[in-house]
Order: sequence, then structure tokens, then C-alpha cells
Amino acid sequence: MTLLSALPRRRLARYLHALGVGMLLAVATSSSWAVQRVVKVGVYNNPPKIFAAPDGQPSGILGDLLVAMAKEEDWTLQPVACNWQDCLDALKAGRIDLLPDVAFSSERAQQLDFHAISALQSWSQLYKNKNAQITSMLDLNGKRIAVVAGSIQAPFLKGLLESFAIHAELVPVDSFERGFERAQAHQVDAVAANRYFGDTQSGRYQMESTAIVFQPVLLYYATAKGRNADLLQAIDRHLKAWQASSDSPYALAVKRWMQAPEQQDLPVYVFWVMGSLALLLVVALLLTRWLRQQVTQKTAHLLASEQRLNTILDGVDAAIYIKDTELHYQYANSALCKLFGSRPADIVGHGDNTFFDELTANKLRLNDLRVIEHGERVEDEEVTRTADGKLERSYLSVKLPLRDPDGHIYALCGISTDITQRKQAEETIFQLAFYDPLTGLPNRRLLHDRVHQVLTSLVRKAQGVALMFVDVDNFKDINDTLGHDTGDQLLLQMAKRMRACVRNEDTLARQGGDEFVVMLVDLDAHPEEAARQAQLVGQKILDQLSQPYVLDGQSCQCSVSIGVALLDGATSSRDDIFKQADLAMYQAKAAGRNTLRFFNPQMQAQVIARTSLEADLRWALKSHEFVLYYQPQVDADDTVLGYEALVRWLHPMRGLVAPGEFIAAAEACGVILPLGHWILQTACQQLLAWSQHAPQNTWSIAVNVSAQQFRQSDFVVQIRGILLATGINPALLELELTESQLVDDVPGVIEKMKALRELGVRLSLDDFGTGYSSLGMLKRLPLHQLKIDQSFVRDMLNDAQDASIIRAIITMGESLDLDVIAEGVELPAQRDALFALGCRQFQGYLFGKPAPLPALAPTI
Repeated sequence: MTLLSALPRRRLARYLHALGVGMLLAVATSSSWAVQRVVKVGVYNNPPKIFAAPDGQPSGILGDLLVAMAKEEDWTLQPVACNWQDCLDALKAGRIDLLPDVAFSSERAQQLDFHAISALQSWSQLYKNKNAQITSMLDLNGKRIAVVAGSIQAPFLKGLLESFAIHAELVPVDSFERGFERAQAHQVDAVAANRYFGDTQSGRYQMESTAIVFQPVLLYYATAKGRNADLLQAIDRHLKAWQASSDSPYALAVKRWMQAPEQQDLPVYVFWVMGSLALLLVVALLLTRWLRQQVTQKTAHLLASEQRLNTILDGVDAAIYIKDTELHYQYANSALCKLFGSRPADIVGHGDNTFFDELTANKLRLNDLRVIEHGERVEDEEVTRTADGKLERSYLSVKLPLRDPDGHIYALCGISTDITQRKQAEETIFQLAFYDPLTGLPNRRLLHDRVHQVLTSLVRKAQGVALMFVDVDNFKDINDTLGHDTGDQLLLQMAKRMRACVRNEDTLARQGGDEFVVMLVDLDAHPEEAARQAQLVGQKILDQLSQPYVLDGQSCQCSVSIGVALLDGATSSRDDIFKQADLAMYQAKAAGRNTLRFFNPQMQAQVIARTSLEADLRWALKSHEFVLYYQPQVDADDTVLGYEALVRWLHPMRGLVAPGEFIAAAEACGVILPLGHWILQTACQQLLAWSQHAPQNTWSIAVNVSAQQFRQSDFVVQIRGILLATGINPALLELELTESQLVDDVPGVIEKMKALRELGVRLSLDDFGTGYSSLGMLKRLPLHQLKIDQSFVRDMLNDAQDASIIRAIITMGESLDLDVIAEGVELPAQRDALFALGCRQFQGYLFGKPAPLPALAPTI
């Protein structure tokens, strides 16, 4: 990304426009803006929640909210105008990405995805012409009611009418606006709408609301099933932040679209006249109704009304209840009865201590008293447990005071919605984000957060803190030999044992793979004593983890290495303390198994020196500071057969540097790959220089190949290219491989060796006898030569076991028709002993030290 493309887009555009470089603007913005998210939004006419503004963009409460989110998230909204049913069909088919104003239901949840936090709460209501006589559900008999096709009101209203045995015709329309138009034209008697549209738009159509209210719902933005999860996550994030603020885009949108328009003040006497007329009308109606009905009719009507109300309340998923001032239940709907497993008659008159355990009952009582004694409206998340202690649920409860005409509180009404599944989902998400799924321990993210908190607290509270890195020794071998499932069992048992070694206030985490981290807090403020305490805990962990494990019915043992770093005020950052503990852990590994080491400044100095060495190596490669020394290889007559090429570093300050001082660092920093390629090229160029002279044209050169170099996927291609470029005889180039290179991916190693042999290159197994090679493996390898390691040659005159090993290697080579050469021959007695055992090729100080080629050998 260029510097220009990293600027904010609007600022970049103004800047480039001011400079008059339109061509540069096109280039800079094409790459940066290409990633801007385009979101197709379904927009249907349902003011004030959602409708299209004159410019086509979404407007209304949910439209304004979406525009504000798009600005924050850098989305480009592409509105798609449609009626409700077409919008819903387009969303399911994936033709649009997002649809606002979708009421949640379990049926829709099977086809659509919703975010977690509701955007709005609503309910449905019937609206009628002002002169229509519709005051209750019974008045709907024989009436025509407009409902939006595909809306959530349609099936619910149909079921509600059927439950009351009311025969009314539901007339489908494509929008609330169309429904109100038909009602105004007297084509229908009433229209079902949500309270947002009805309350704000009914006046335009000379309509008014009725007392028939039903189906409270939560409204969301929805996406097609399994698509655009990132949109829902972003919406949840903004809703959570904005709903808690009184001046947020959320609050401003609701205020803008739900605030009643300013009206002209009417003379006071108009209100008095209208109020008086209304009062006289009410009195007259009540008197007429009382005169018409007998006592039995009034009783029947009251019972019917109560049954209808119970039907509505029992149709709600939430638990609805009324408690008196003594906190005894006076009413319970079916959801509460189901929760308690009791009939309404068995609930009324009893308190919470009958149905919940003592702790839950006391917590509920505290909230209830806030309502009864202080008249508060209480919204709270309540965790309940039944009296038998078996069922625990979470509820979002809203409790309101009920007052008599004098304003005195005589009861409370509560609505409790079960949010247990939502809480469980949130807990699952939290677990996945901050805990290791295998061991259940805190993961790397949570560990870093806790370390950061501790570092911050050190300023306020003096305490000792230790960070331990616990690494399982040779865990890869366990996985490779016993299988990954067995490796997982081992990690689980280790985690269980380590939990028993630390306190509750300490942190035990799995950082990944076979690495665990322990953070010990509240240690002694003096570093010496804190180190002693950490040493005790670390030793306890070592002792526990070194005990045998039973894995798949088999007993096995395992060891760990522990590195410890102490936190103090001088620690600059979390990264520093992690590096220190990691360095200490590697120091422990170098010291042997089941070892604990503390970080110290000397270790840091070693790291700095290693870093400096790696930088010097990179510079040396560019500056051609490396040279090749050659050590002769001879036969039984001391005739030179060839040379082994050995790299040396001519450091401008340190002089000649032996490979033992820099090869490990070169492998660690990656310099070994270009360095190894240079060695091969230089050796082959030397063979080319010898090719025109005798006897040098028969000499070979052996080159050591590092494990990293050999594992390159194009290593064979590199060798082929060097051979073609120099034109040398491939049989004069000998590649020396170590036994450690043959352990991993044996089939792949054999295939690569065969490809090298097909090129004509000779292959030698270096340091033979020190690794893991078996006769079975050697039979499969396309080798030409075995090289006896100098460690056996050094002590062969004094150690009969070393002499026996050498005899076995020579015998093995003869049986496999392989040449055998001994390295490290320094004494004539060693040469004679080797000759007596059957060895016919030698290399060592007895025949020549590594040095630049002698003058008699033509050089490049």
C-alpha cells in the first residue's frame, strides 16, 4: 500500500484534487477503494421505521441507524426498493444482503440469521375509521381486516380470531400504507399494523387506534441463513454502544421519527367543551349499557373478557405475574405455571420461597421491594434456581408498580423473559475466544490480557510476580510415535497435574502446542524471596510432571523444561517478559531434561551477541567474506582421492572464524540456504578448474549439505542447474548428508536421494554411527559411501567398544557394497588399526589440515 492510499479516502481525494493530479487520484483510490464493502439493503415503505428517502437511501429509524453504521464501517449501501413480501423473498434468495425491520420468530430463525441485540421493540394493533364501531375483539365478527402478506401479524391474528370463534376476513395487502388506503376508502373495516407505523401515520388517513393490542415482538436486521455474519456482528457492536447513550445515533433517530409534530395551541375552552362532551357521552353510554344488561349478562361478559385476556397473556412466551404488597402471587400466566410445574390455583397466595431456593428468593425479594416500597421500575437480569436445586435459568425481568386511583401501590406486575439460551451462547463464544478447547485453560489471548493487567497494577501495588514457560520435551516424537490422540491425552493429564500445583489467584494457561505458561502473583516483593517461592512451585511442577502417565493403557514418562522470569518495575513491556521467560526455557532445555532455569542478564547478553552475529553473517554473505578450505581424502597408499570442502569466515575484525562458531547461527537466521548454495557453486567451479589437468581431473570434492538446504523442495533442481552451468562430471561431486536428515519423511528423503543419484552425484552418509540409522533403512537409501565419525576414531586405540563399532560399520558397508571412509585420523597408529579392520579410505590431520588448496592444484 502506498503512502497516499494509507490516507483517509476523503482527505486523500481533497488533497489530490487540490494538487490537480486527477490521474494520481485514480491510481491511488482504485486500489484502496476496491475493498469497500457494498451492502444491498431491502427498503420497503413502513414509516417511521424504514422507507426510501428522496435520494433513494434508507430512511426512518432503522434506515438512519443503518446509514450511521455504514458510515462507521465504511460500507456503501445499495438500496433495493421492494414491497415487504418481495423484500423477504429476495433476502432468502440472496439477492439482497440485509433487510431491516424483521420481527423475530422461531420459524424465521430457520431461514434467516439475526443479530443478538434487538433494534426495536414493538407490538401490533388494529386501526379503524373514526366512525367505525370497533371497541373489542367481539366487534370484529363479520368485518374485513387488512394485513400485510407475509408479515408476522397475519398468522398470529388469524389464530387469535379462531381462538375467539370470531369469523372475520383477513384481506392481504403488500404494505401498511396500502392497508390504510383501503381502510380510508372503506374497502376494509380495519387494518393491522405495528405501533410505529400506526401511531405516526394513522392521522394522515383519518384513522384511529382501537383497544385491540396483540403480539409484542422484537425487531432486528436480518440476513440470509449462513451469509453476511460480519454485518450482524457489526450491527450488534453499534447497537450495544449506541443504546446505552442518550446522544447516540440510535437515540437521535428514535427522537427524530417518534417525536410528535408541533401543533397549534387551541383555546382552552375547546378542550373544556370537548372534555365535557366526551364525559357526557361516556356517562350516557355507561348508563344505557347498565340499563340494557341484566346482572347475569354482565357476569358472563366479565368472564368472557377474562378468558380472552388470559388467552392473550398465555400466548406470550414470557412469564407474566402479579404480586401483592406481601409479595404473594395473585396472577400467573401459563409460562409461569410451566416454569413452576404447578396449576394457577397452587401458585396464587404463595411467595417465591415456595418455588425457588433460599438464595434466589432473597434476591427476587430485594428487587420486588424496590417496586413495592419505592415505586421504581426495575429492569434486571435474574438468575433463578428452583427449590429442589435442579433447574437454573436466567431471566430478563421488568417489574412495574400497580397503583390505585389515589396513587397508592397495591401490587406489582412483572414480565420475565427466559434468556438462558442467549446467555449460554454468549458463554460459549467467550469460552471459544479466551479458553483452550482441549484443556479448558486460558488461551494465549486471555493470558496476555492478564499479564498486561498485572504489569499495570505493579505501579499501585508492590508484589512479586513470576512468569513460567513450561515446554514438553520431545513432544513431537510422542505425537509421531503414539498418535495425536495420545498426545492430547498427555496434555490433558499434564494440565490437571499443574492445576494442583498453583493457587486460585495464579494463572495456568496453554499458549499453544506443547507450551504451558504459569503466572504466579502476590509473591514476596523482594526479588530473592520471590525467586525462592517461584523455585518451589517450579520444582513441584517438575516433580508432578515427571511421574508416569497411563496413556491408552500403557505407562510412559515425559519430562519438561521450565524457564522463569520475574516481573518488576523495570520490565518495560509484556513482550519483554515473554521473551525473557522464553529464553530461560531454552536455557533449561540446553541444560537437560526436567530442568528449571531463571532468566538473567548474562542470558540476555548472549541473545544480543547472537543477534549481532546473525547481522554480521548477512553482511559477510554480501561482502564475500566466506572462503572454502579443503582437507584431503586419501586411499591406503596415501594417494589423494579428493577433498572435503569446508567453509571458513574471514571476518574483518575477528580474523578466521571456524564453522563451529557460526553455522548454528546461520541455520537459525536462514543464511545457511544462500551460503550452502554458494559453497556448492564454488566447489563445482573448482572441479571445473581441475578438469583440464591430471591427476586433478580425477579428484572429487565432498560438500556437506545442511538439513534446511536438503529439505528445500527445489534442491534437486538447484543441483541440476549448477551441474549444467559448470559442465563438470557429476560423479566427482559428493554430497554428505547427516543421519538426522533421514529421520523425518523417510519416503520423501529416499525419493530426493534417488533423483540426485540419477543426476550422477555421489551420496555419502556423514558422522555414521552417531544417529538412528538401521540396517533396514540403509538398504533403502541410494548411498555410495559411509563416513565413520571421528568420535569413534579418536578413542579406538583405548576403547575396545569403539573399535568394535568401527568393525561393525566397515562390515555393514562391505555387505551393502558401500565405500567406507574414516574421518579424524590424526595418528599413524589409528590409520594402521583402521587398515587392519578393513578401512581403505582416510581423512584427518595425519594427511593434512583444512587449508587453501596447494599451489600444485589449479584453483579458480
